[in-house]
Amino acid sequence: MVGVVGGSGAGKTTLVRGLVDRLGSGASVLWFDEYYHDLVHLSPAERAMVNFDHPDSLDVDLLLTHMAALLAGRPAEVPVYDFSTHTRTGGTRRVEPGPVVVVDGILVLAFPAIRGCLDVSVFVDAPPEVRLARRLDRDVQERGRTPESVRAQFAATVAPMHEAFVSPCRTFADLVLDGQGDLSANLDLILDRLADVAVTSGGPA
Repeated sequence: MVGVVGGSGAGKTTLVRGLVDRLGSGASVLWFDEYYHDLVHLSPAERAMVNFDHPDSLDVDLLLTHMAALLAGRPAEVPVYDFSTHTRTGGTRRVEPGPVVVVDGILVLAFPAIRGCLDVSVFVDAPPEVRLARRLDRDVQERGRTPESVRAQFAATVAPMHEAFVSPCRTFADLVLDGQGDLSANLDLILDRLADVAVTSGGPA
């Protein structure tokens, strides 16, 4: 079980996709972003006021349930989340169990219960100007946001919550990697650590 954490736009997703490319069918991925609470009961104006960078915005109990299922060899039905409306669609994405389960999210290491399930934890670091530029690209292109709203949210909640909850998680990480560094070298470091864990636990290296 591998946790990949870091600020929004630090390069977590690129790293996780690289891991999946290296491991192939041997990797299953849970994206913590898919576990936001369903805000269908709130008006659009009320949803816009929610702090999505605070730990309370995430359904950690459901994530833990799915992590346990995958570790036990059972599939998980992950809710499909609509980021443009901040609601769950009612559909699910089936995640099949694999030898390696990767959990990606800015707050993965902020929860002691999640940390206790991880064999390897990775913190991906990048300066704030890089993270903002990457978040602008993602949220405008993929989540239907305006550049103005992305910048406003970054200043109001993303940056403060990063300092309060994300940045301190560096101390819990087994590896701290440069989100602007060489991807192949970063992947080698993670795979080497996974091999060490496999040997220690008696599994295949």
